[in-house]
Order: sequence, then structure tokens, then C-alpha cells
Amino acid sequence: MKHADTLAQLPVRTALPALARALEEHGTAVLCAPPGTGKTTLVPLVLAGLVGADGAGGMGGGPVRRVLVAEPRRIAARAAARRMAWLLGEEVGRRVGFTVRGERRAGPGTVVEVVTTGVLLQRLQRDPELAGVDVVVLDECHERHLDADTAAAFLLDVRTALRPDLRLVAASATTDAEGWARLMGGAPVVEAQGVSHPVEVVWAPPSRPVRPPHGLWVDPVLLEHVAGVVRRALREREGDVLCFLPGVGEIGRVAGLLGGSVDGAEVLQVHGRAPAAVQDAVLAGGSDRRRVVLATAVAESSLTVPGVRIVVDAGLAREPRTDHARGLSALTTVRASRAAARQRAGRAGREAPGAVYRCWPEADEPRLPAFPAPEITVADLTAFALQAACWGDPDASGLALLDPPPAGALSAARAVLTATGAVDATGRPTARGRRMAGLGVHPRLARALLDGAREVGARRAAEVVALLSEEPPREYGDDLAAAWRTARRGGDAYASRWRTEAGRLERAVRGDAAEGAGADVPPRAGDDSVAGLVAALAFPERVARARGERAYLMASGTRAELGEGSRLAGVAWVAVAVADRPVAAASARVRLGAVIDEDTARFAAASLFAEDEEVHWSAARRDVVARRVTRLGAVELSAAPLAAPPAERVRGALLEGLAAEGVGLLRWSPQAEVLRQRLAFLHRVLGEPWPDVSDAALLAAAPEWLGLELDRARGRADLERVDAGQALERLLPWAGGQAARLDELAPERLEVPSGSRVRVDYSGEQPVLAVKLQELFGLARTPRVADGRVPVLVHLLSPAGRPAAVTADLESFWRDGYRAVRAELRGRYPRHPWPEDPTTATATRRTNARR
Repeated sequence: MKHADTLAQLPVRTALPALARALEEHGTAVLCAPPGTGKTTLVPLVLAGLVGADGAGGMGGGPVRRVLVAEPRRIAARAAARRMAWLLGEEVGRRVGFTVRGERRAGPGTVVEVVTTGVLLQRLQRDPELAGVDVVVLDECHERHLDADTAAAFLLDVRTALRPDLRLVAASATTDAEGWARLMGGAPVVEAQGVSHPVEVVWAPPSRPVRPPHGLWVDPVLLEHVAGVVRRALREREGDVLCFLPGVGEIGRVAGLLGGSVDGAEVLQVHGRAPAAVQDAVLAGGSDRRRVVLATAVAESSLTVPGVRIVVDAGLAREPRTDHARGLSALTTVRASRAAARQRAGRAGREAPGAVYRCWPEADEPRLPAFPAPEITVADLTAFALQAACWGDPDASGLALLDPPPAGALSAARAVLTATGAVDATGRPTARGRRMAGLGVHPRLARALLDGAREVGARRAAEVVALLSEEPPREYGDDLAAAWRTARRGGDAYASRWRTEAGRLERAVRGDAAEGAGADVPPRAGDDSVAGLVAALAFPERVARARGERAYLMASGTRAELGEGSRLAGVAWVAVAVADRPVAAASARVRLGAVIDEDTARFAAASLFAEDEEVHWSAARRDVVARRVTRLGAVELSAAPLAAPPAERVRGALLEGLAAEGVGLLRWSPQAEVLRQRLAFLHRVLGEPWPDVSDAALLAAAPEWLGLELDRARGRADLERVDAGQALERLLPWAGGQAARLDELAPERLEVPSGSRVRVDYSGEQPVLAVKLQELFGLARTPRVADGRVPVLVHLLSPAGRPAAVTADLESFWRDGYRAVRAELRGRYPRHPWPEDPTTATATRRTNARR
């Protein structure tokens, strides 16, 4: 029998008339209803006509409609179907059923079917019209999962082009209702008020410093604190405790800290990997004992846990992140958003007043992100790109999406699809690509499954791909082959799910394996060889060669390191299946990999193989290197010297060397340096046509003034023999005849009254003439250069060559400064002439006696 009392008490029933009108008039609606109001359970039953809004009959007496409900997670899909079947007094699989990857409980009489968004996408690709379906409910839209956003875009296409009669409801607890309404062509927004009891917020920050999370790592100090807050909450409050943690590993650690029971309360775990029986028991409630339920974000809105009066929130969440430059995708731990914190807190006030213990300082609250990041903006888009290509919109430009896919991420995704043969040069799906899209796994894994089945058989390829599609528990270790053996003999929940998925994948590719018999590939009989081949086929750019005991270089160019005690340490080649890159770490961290050999690496990553004649400047050797090299991406396989490299490529390498190390590679004699200084002076003062001889300008014009030498040179030693001064003369303005005036405009030496020819120093901002004071007797005016534009700066020296005075105005010096200098030098050097009037005296280099 139906549980009419329960149905009648669900708050969402007050919004059902408005929802019915919206669907009747517009065909679409956005339903906003808080968790626990019945939007996931009562609404589909009413839309299907199985119960009325009051729980007593069909919706307005109309015909029974077939309703498809899409949930973002398998655990939520199963729970929703079981709850609706219970409300009807039936077993799952009759009028209410569910389909998730690897499991289906539905029959010919099923009217309401709950599916994951991934299953919905598969159905849309096979049957865009969704024949026989009258209404689709997209639940938990606010979570912004990529599959859900994609499914919504496809469904809106279907309504526009194929099925205007198909009704569509976007339902969520809290969402951008107006944004969804605009996306759905002005759909009405229907709001349902929940029964919300007051929830007291208790701030419970750790007393010790907690390091911020990075990657999947969470500071054990925080987990110890969370366990302590759970104990405190049990002492201070009544009712069950729902504790939010970011992932399965953290749930396990906190469960270990609490033990199987704490203060008489039973400790239970809810997450996607938990056995179905445990999930059912938690969601059913009704236990005589108090319960502590440790859960991931799945319990924020997708699931209702009865009996909860207390929420303990660790304040963390897991979101996907992709490093496109390194080809690494993984979940990462982040601070939970304010929206998520509100959702979590609301779980404590579902049935009665409650409390939420927040394990962070109140002062941090304003700094939290307002909402979680939409998955389309941060995740790997390879699967999305393949779905869009198969839908007929390779660049996704025509899809109705709340957030457009980032161009860089979409480009990287297309590159992967092209490399795996899933799409052609125009981005259109190939027959192979459509086959890959229908397998229900990531395109990388689909490629490994199809190609691996031909090499090692459908069963073995399917078993390894099943391991890669859901990462094994950490206790299985980082060796993929060892984890495979553990799963085969294991009796835990993971091993059970793995067997089911492996069976599904085997059935999907059994024919493909037969087609590939006789491929010219070395036999791979052992587990290690098979696991390595399949992993390498899935992630060819992650085949890696050893660079030490635990250090590797992947074909992508990213360095990787094995963890302490890894069973893979010391092997020459590994295929990295799962890796992440901790914040501030120079190398990726290998979390799951397999042993391979070079032949396997070359087979799986054949598209990355290259053989080339390499001529370049080596910064390490500081010379030209010419080699014949074979590479697998960034991994060098072999190299041999190139006896006669092409002259043009050597010239290019030498120019690279000059750019890297500067013109100091050439031989700069004192004469060459002086010439460069004179030219720099003229360029600074007179400009064109006198050349710019700065380092940057000389490097830019190197082919012009070093052309002959570069043509003859073969390495660094040849450059070091080049006379830079002789080469520099090629830059002089010969064409206009100005070169002949070099000695006139910037003379290397100036003749002074004593008859000496004194060198002019052009290395500073102003030319300098350093000369003994007595050699300038009789010179009234300061010498000038550059067509008389620039006076030289005269450094007047003592008879011993030491500075006595500096002036750019000799006339003024003789008149005002000479007397003081004469008095000082006369006492020191009495044997030298010191006339009272230097302007009329005879210049000399000698003493009085020698004169």
C-alpha cells in the first residue's frame, strides 16, 4: 500500500499545481525546493500520474506518463528509486526503477526510472527523441556537474528540433534559478517552501595550526580535530550526527579515530564506494542507537539521512582540476563554498531544531567562495568534447550552456580525441569515436579497451580498464598489476563493483577482441605486461623512463616521482595511470602505475615517436650539438653524433648560442672594444646612419655583420676566434660615405700642445681625455668631437699620472682653478715647470732640467 501520510506531509506538494500549469503552458519549468521537501520523490510520482498532490490519486485524473529522473550520482539514483518505490508500497523494479552504470532494475511496467546523468547522455546519443518518455527531471542542477549541464543542453536541443512535447524540469535545492530559466527559453520558476527548523551555528575552529589542503592531502591535525568535535557534539546535543568530510580516505581516517562506536553511538560511512546494504541502512533510519554518519558531499542535497539533529562540517570539498600543460587530471581538495556550508547546515534542521558545528574560524567565512566552481570550467573536457562531436556540434558553440567551455581546455580535449582516432581533422566523430562514446567510460579508457582487447583479449583488457575507471582503494597500493590481483581475490565492496564493471565492459567489446587476432605485437601473457599495456594505451603521454631510483620523465615532458616504498621503484619504464602534482612540487606524484618495457611504450605511444637530426645550441655544453635522435615525446630513446650537419642548421644553432650567451662569445680585442665604444658614442649623439651597437642590436643584426664568420663556423671554438672588431666594421655607413669620417667625428686619439697623441676614452656618457696638465699649457679651449657638438671631459693629471682636476671648460679652469692646483702640485713636483700663466707657457712632457 502507499504511504499516504508521508506523501501528504511533503512540503513540495504546495508547489505542484503551479508546476503542473508551467509544464502545461510552457513545457519547461525550474523547480526550486529545499532538501527534504520531496522534490526528488513526490514530484516524479505526481508527474507520472502515479499519485496525486495529496497522495491519493493521479495528477488531475490524467493518463500515466513516463518520467525519467536524472541524478548526478549512482548512490543518489538508487536511493531515490528505493524511496519512491517504498512510498508506493512496492519493490524497486516495478513501477519505479533505476539504471546506473553496470546495474539496472527496471522492467516493462516501469513508469518512473531514475538514471545517472551519464546514463541519460548515453540514451540521448542512441535515441535523441527519447521515445516513450514524456517528462525528464534534471535533479540537483545546482551542483553543476558536467554531465548534467551537457544533458540539459542536449535536451533543450531535442525540445527545439525533435520533441516540442517533451517536458523538462530543472530541479534543485538552491540554484541560479533565473539563469536556468533564461537558458530554458523563459521557463517559469516554481518555488516550494520547506519546513525549516532553526539551526544553531557553533564555531569550532582547531586550537592548533592546520596546514591548507593540497591535492588529495588533508592535514591529519584537522581530521583529529573533526573527530574531537564529533565527540563534543554527542555530549552536548541529542540526535544523530552527520559529519561532512571531503572523501573516502578522510572518512576512513575519522572512522578509525572514532572506532566502531563512540559514546554509545554507531559509526557509519556513506559514500559512493560503500556497500549498498550499508547505504540502505543509513538512509532507512529507524535504529534504536544514536548514529554518527560520516559522509561526503553526496549527503548535502542528493540524500536525506533521517534522525540527524547535528551536523559537523569539516569545511572541505573535492573538485576536479586539470593541468592541461602536463596532461594531469585529478580531484583536489578545496575549501567548501558558502552555498555548500548552508546546504550542509540545513541537514540539521530537517526534522527538528538542530545545530551545526563548523570546524573553521568565523572570521574565515567571508573569504570562502560563494558557490562551487562549475565543473565545465575546471575539469578535463575530453569526454564532453566527444559527446558534443557525436551530437553534431564539435565546437559546442550551439549548445545551451550556463558557462561556455574554456577554449584552451576544449582544444586540449580535441587533441586527445584526434590522437586516439575518435574524431577526424574537422572534429567530426569517426566510426571508432562513436564506438568509444557508447562504452560509458572516458575516451582514453575506451581507446585502451578497444585496442587492448585486440592484443590481450576482451576479459583481461576489461578488467584493467575497470580498475582505471574507478581508482582502487589506497590500500591496494600503487602497482596496477598488484592491485588487479588484489581485486580478483578480494571480497570487499570495491572488488564487487569492479567485477560487475569488468563484466559489462567485456560484453561490450567481445567482438572487437576477435577482430584483432594476429596483430604483430609481442605476446603479453603476464599480469604485469597486460596491465602495463592497457595503462599505456589509455595514457600514452604518461609512459615514463627512469631518471633515478624513483624519478621518471614522462613522454609529456613532466617529471614524476614514485612514493616511498613503491613496488615500482627501480624499473626502467612505467606507465603512469594516476598522478597528481602537489602544490609547489616540481614533479608529479605517481599514485598508480604499471611496469612496462620500451617495446610496449613505443607500441602504445607510437604517435609520439619521432626520429630527427637535431642541431641546436646546448646550454649545458655551451656549444653546438649535432645528433641523430629518436624520441618518444620528451623521452630520449637513443642518440648518435651527426657527422656532417647541414650548414644552415649549424648557423641557426650558433645564432641560438649568441642569443643565449651574448656577443661575449666572440674575441673582443682592445681595438675592437674601442671601435664599439666610438660607434656607440656616435649613434647616441648623431643617430643614423651610425649603427646601434648595443648587445640587443648586435644580436638582432648578427646575420648582417657576422654572416661570413657564421657560414664558416662549426662550433663555439670557431666563434671564439672571430675578430669582432673586423666584423664590426661591416656595420659602418659605407654606402653614404659617412664611414670615412669616423676618425674625424670620433677620433681614437687627439694631439695635444706637447705633441703627444692621447687616446680618447668613449666608454662613458662623455668622451674623456686623460692627459698630464703640463702637456696642455698654451691650449685655451677644450677639444671637441662629433663635429664640435660634444666637449671632451679633460682629466688633468699630475706628473705622476694621478688625477689633479677634471674639467669640460679649460678656459674657465685656467682662469679660476689652475692657481689652487698649481700651488699643490708645485710643492710636490718642484722639478717640473709651473708657470703663472699657463695659457702662454710652452707645453712639455719633461722636467725643468731635461728642458
